[in-house]
Amino acid sequence: MKITGIDTFVVDAGWRPWQYVAVRTDEGITGYGECSDGRNPYGVVATVKEFETILIGQDPRPFEARYWDMYRMARQSPGGIASKAIAGIDLALWDIKAKALGVPVYELAGGPTRTKQRVYWSHCGSSRIRNHELIGVPPLDTWEDVAALGKEVVGRGFTALKTNPIYPGEPGRRLGGFGGGPGTTDGNVDNEFLDHIRTQIGTFRDAVGPHIDIALDLNFNFRVEAATRICKALEEFRMMWVEIDMYEPEGLREIRDATSVPICSGENFFTARDYRRYFEARSMDVCMVDLPWNGFTASKKVADMAETFEINCAPHNYYSHLSTLHSMHFCASISNVRISEIDIDDVPWKDDLITEKLEIVNGEVLIPDRPGWGADLNEEVAREHVWEPGRAPGFWSGATATTN
Repeated sequence: MKITGIDTFVVDAGWRPWQYVAVRTDEGITGYGECSDGRNPYGVVATVKEFETILIGQDPRPFEARYWDMYRMARQSPGGIASKAIAGIDLALWDIKAKALGVPVYELAGGPTRTKQRVYWSHCGSSRIRNHELIGVPPLDTWEDVAALGKEVVGRGFTALKTNPIYPGEPGRRLGGFGGGPGTTDGNVDNEFLDHIRTQIGTFRDAVGPHIDIALDLNFNFRVEAATRICKALEEFRMMWVEIDMYEPEGLREIRDATSVPICSGENFFTARDYRRYFEARSMDVCMVDLPWNGFTASKKVADMAETFEINCAPHNYYSHLSTLHSMHFCASISNVRISEIDIDDVPWKDDLITEKLEIVNGEVLIPDRPGWGADLNEEVAREHVWEPGRAPGFWSGATATTN
């Protein structure tokens, strides 16, 4: 079997783009991988095409060898766009080999360790606060609306949710995941924000009851002192975790040591080289791994390393259902899963982008046992929803930070 070509797709996902890779072979098998990046979509797919020079004519099935071919080609540009491009191709190669053998991807990695996976409703309120009309859901104008959303989560069978700092209103807004505007690089927090976030998490807690897990994602917005104050302000709410992005393992360890709230981190890291420093520093309670940014080859190694530190993993999955399938096969291949992410509020064409229905029952995704990922990218639908080059993502349209 030989690789004959690589095609890419940049799909309009409403307020952000999704990117996909299709690796073609001379035996008629096509493998699919998702490598979504909301800010540099065409940079990622252009880099994917750069790897054609070393992949065309090669056998796709020894994916470990192909991974190292790509890694060495991009070795002077570790992480970032190069790693995401490698990830998309790597995921497609796993898909090809599994299809060629007629088995699910998890069979190639020793699975299944499970047949279904508990997931949490991610960006709960964060997506509909500015995009409710596109999603087709009610607006969040008041705290009563936020409470109703919490009850909706429970009513639809989910046992966990994650939110970002949101501000109900007309229009509503949210604290941007990566900031913007004067003073927002300082990473400070004031008492008004602390009161606000306690109200938000308290509203969700009252709505969902004492046993539903709640997580809060702070992204890169806060430095050590501010993040510590936020975590301590939330200790009474029995948080599943507070998610903090920080490129300083000792600083993250300081936060973890100062609070009883579990700390989750890692969604922006690439390969076990990045994660190792954080594991050794005991910086996190939960390790978040991004399959579309690391690929299956590197992600499995991260999880295996995390297990030796007695740390569980939670796939980062702010993407389409193809990414969800990547994450599900990852969960079915490892022994140390905490929970997995999934976005429920999304664009109306999300379900149509894969060829088989994703099954969610009582807050758990049923892991398919069909060959490969269990579904393919629907290329026709992908071509119907193209993200136009040069278009800015609208993650945080109307959002302004309230920190000073």
